[in-house]
Amino acid sequence: MKSMKRFCAALSVFVSLAAPAGAVSISKSYGYFTIGGATLDEIETELARRGPEVKTTGMRHPGATQMEFSTRLRYAETKAKCEIDKATVTLKVKVILPRWRRPAKAEPDVKLVWDTLEADIRRHEESHVVIAKNHARDLEQALMKLPAEKDCKTAAAKAKALQQRILAKHDRAQEEFDRVETINFERRLTRLMRYRLERMQKVQ
Repeated sequence: MKSMKRFCAALSVFVSLAAPAGAVSISKSYGYFTIGGATLDEIETELARRGPEVKTTGMRHPGATQMEFSTRLRYAETKAKCEIDKATVTLKVKVILPRWRRPAKAEPDVKLVWDTLEADIRRHEESHVVIAKNHARDLEQALMKLPAEKDCKTAAAKAKALQQRILAKHDRAQEEFDRVETINFERRLTRLMRYRLERMQKVQ
């Protein structure tokens, strides 16, 4: 069994998509960290102080997603060739999210901003999961399409190289997603807050 770990995080201090159907097995769990703060500045400080630390950046983040890809391969061998008979990719995910312990003195406006921010952090991390699941599915399908080789040692080497290429592609996709999210963060949060305010006004 081959196992490779990935750790993705939101790159903005303040920062679900539907996944296509696939045969990839996914195990998902959630972890939480608690923050305080009565003002937006205090909440930002708490996120920077208590958020999960990511080794690849050396920084703490408002949310993070840990991912582990595991691949099981079964080979079919004859005297003339060896090929992959079955490929199973399993994705193990842990999503880490913040929980705000709201002080009694916190203003209603702060709660509105937090609710909007919290929803965006969750969406962001769930999107990382979708990206990982899509690449896990692509890896599984690509492994099954590998041509037969003269022996299983060669087939295993080709499978390993393919896994490395697709997981490197996965890492680039995660990085690009973070880059785009960071650029569009303020515009997105403003749009979400406007939408929430409009809904609140309609209810009133």
